[in-house]
Amino acid sequence: MSGVRPTGRAHLGHLLGMLMPSAELARADNDAFYEVADLHAFTTGFADPDAIRAAREELVIDWLAAGLDPKRATLFVQSAIPEITELHTLLSMVTPLSWLERVPTYKDQIDALGGDIMTYGFLGYPLLQLCDIAVFRGEAVPVGKDQVAHLEFGREVVRRFNHLYGDTLVEPRALLSEYPAVPGSDGRKMSKSYHNTIDLADDEATTIKKVRGYFTDPQKLRRNDPGRPEICPVFALHHLSNAARVPQIRETCASGELGCVACKSELAETLNAFLRPVRERRAAIDRSRVAEILADGNARAREVANATLRDVSRAMRLTD
Repeated sequence: MSGVRPTGRAHLGHLLGMLMPSAELARADNDAFYEVADLHAFTTGFADPDAIRAAREELVIDWLAAGLDPKRATLFVQSAIPEITELHTLLSMVTPLSWLERVPTYKDQIDALGGDIMTYGFLGYPLLQLCDIAVFRGEAVPVGKDQVAHLEFGREVVRRFNHLYGDTLVEPRALLSEYPAVPGSDGRKMSKSYHNTIDLADDEATTIKKVRGYFTDPQKLRRNDPGRPEICPVFALHHLSNAARVPQIRETCASGELGCVACKSELAETLNAFLRPVRERRAAIDRSRVAEILADGNARAREVANATLRDVSRAMRLTD
């Protein structure tokens, strides 16, 4: 089980870290649940609900473009499954506040995005994430390294609940992506919140322009200056779309033989080649299918979620 927030266009980091692995897991005959996490989107985008609603359809299209077959996985909208929010309420009763406050991304995101996001919902974001997983009895969760702390928090909550009320919930495990965090144009993790992304919906000219704007080694001011490829986000991206050339790029960058302009040009060319099949599939998708795919997925997701919530309510002696 996993999910993505519909807060704008999906980008290269989403494709490599979540969308393509999701499609592969579904093809392997796993019982897969993939969530359009619109409630999570309100933690930072609450001022623009129309944008969140519009982005839900785009996210489904991105998943399909990445190769996900909706017949082999359940695609659903988080807000359409009220069992998730009800479970969130129940688990909040046994979750210590200090556990939420120590999640590393809580303070990091506030520092990056400002104090306006310091809401009750933002503090409780990791618990709602757990409920997304637990309500479907998710056993494996595809995540990047930056989300491992969230999942470990969720495992602690499950252990606490099961200790208090008996074995009811499944303790999820991380299924780490083989890809490292994908760097954005400013060197930070690629994120819509940081406005540093290469989007799936970008055309090739836009991708070239964005790659040209990437930060590089600040000490490499002229072409012949020796570079430090290990700190350069452009070099990091070569690993994703241009792996065969990485050793030579490392050597020629470090020696000063390879300049940043040429390095960026080669990266833009290989990134566009890598993204071209995804973009072509995306353009060919019949958008009228999205509502039907989500309606079917929402119905199946509610069946599973309802059974879990019934077990939780019984364990807490709320129902017989």
